[in-house]
Amino acid sequence: MTISLRLSDEDTALIKKYAELNRMTVSELIRQSVIERIEDEYDLKAMKRRLQSTRKTLLPFRLMRWKGNWSCNNVPCCFYQ
Repeated sequence: MTISLRLSDEDTALIKKYAELNRMTVSELIRQSVIERIEDEYDLKAMKRRLQSTRKTLLPFRLMRWKGNWSCNNVPCCFYQ
């Protein structure tokens, strides 16, 4: 598949020089950059989902620690110790 982009002369020169310095073609640079961006965004979304599910589990522990109580139902809580 072919994709075309409209770039300023300055951006074109920058991209070409960066690709040259890294011993890759412009196509390889753009392909790699786009794929990495997609993967980073996917990782960020996965991390946010994980934090949301973890936050629900850890909230009682945080409240008990905040109140100065280091036990959960009379069982020592070593998660924050």
